[in-house]
Amino acid sequence: MQVLLLTQVLPFPPDSGPKIKTWNVLKFLAREHEVTLVSFVRGDQSNHVATLAPLCAGGVHTVPIQRGPVRDGVALARSLLTGEPWMMVRDARADMQALMRKLAVERRFDVVHADQLNMAQYAELAATHSGAKPRLVLDAHNALWLLYQRLAATMGQGPRRWVLERDWRLLKTYEGRIVREFDAVLAVSDEDRAALSEAAGVVREMTVIPIAIDTDELPVAHRQASARQMTHIGTMYWPPNIDGMLWFINEIYPLVRETLPDSGLDLVGARPPRELVGLKGQVPGLNVTGYVADVNPYLAQCGVFIVPLRAGGGMRVKILEALSRGLPVVTTTLGCEGIAVRHDEHVLIADTPADFAQAVVRVLSDPALAATLARNGRRLIEQTYDYRAACRPLNQAYGAAASG
Repeated sequence: MQVLLLTQVLPFPPDSGPKIKTWNVLKFLAREHEVTLVSFVRGDQSNHVATLAPLCAGGVHTVPIQRGPVRDGVALARSLLTGEPWMMVRDARADMQALMRKLAVERRFDVVHADQLNMAQYAELAATHSGAKPRLVLDAHNALWLLYQRLAATMGQGPRRWVLERDWRLLKTYEGRIVREFDAVLAVSDEDRAALSEAAGVVREMTVIPIAIDTDELPVAHRQASARQMTHIGTMYWPPNIDGMLWFINEIYPLVRETLPDSGLDLVGARPPRELVGLKGQVPGLNVTGYVADVNPYLAQCGVFIVPLRAGGGMRVKILEALSRGLPVVTTTLGCEGIAVRHDEHVLIADTPADFAQAVVRVLSDPALAATLARNGRRLIEQTYDYRAACRPLNQAYGAAASG
């Protein structure tokens, strides 16, 4: 099939959750379909485009996008005037609209695959201007309305919470319409499928395809069995990650240090905010690195990988990656939502500060437990979440879309 894949971020390098998901979907699609990739880009990404080109027989087309407080403020004003969700208005760009009209006229696409809700508006535009109407597929990385509802609930009263409270309600209406009108909808978990159906107001058929990774790219790390470091790796400008790590540092980390005073915490990830960077030097044993090109030194020192999430949606790629790397994981119930892990077999799950701290201490104090969790986690990833197996239902979803 001729597939037009629309992405909000260029899916290379695969160094964040959304990019990892899309990178592996693209690799799978390229094996059986002719893919044309259209993506927003930030700055000069020509080297990354060159890496993606061999996978995209139909070519790679990019549109620059910039964000900032002024642009976000203008988008919010437009949202207030139109009643459209701020997050959709923020990514409505004339250059991308023009490219969609051009490609729709010049090429015949069987499927237009909108990767994330932000790109659904462009999929609709491509279908409107196409002579032979393509089938529209929404690939929902998460139920966006639910993600922002949960995030708003973690915030104190103020302008940011007001914006999120308003926007999740608008997103629920918008997301529900897209789910009703697109020919096929892909969800990453049963929980997200239920949330998307709630937004749509109908129970419609959806294909659940979990976020997948490439186990060849993520081999088991050479980890020191006696390591006492707690490790978190993630994009640190993402609000749920910020909230989770502040919760961990303020309420959980001191409890761990009471029992294991020689333990430390490595916080690895791009663009950590001031409130986290400012804690470095004030909190004993805390290391805030920012972006690092090579995480292997931190994996070698990792005694336990922590994912203390209290808000979010979809699936946490960081957990899939940690399990593939053979790292013992402690997380919250929400953190491992949508992943087929079992407590005490693949990970330890805890939702209160005391329970989370106790779970961390268990892993750091018991190398045999850590090794068992790591071994079981790696096996689960190989059997269930490697992209070569996990993405197979894409062909059925495309086939159903193409046949109407």
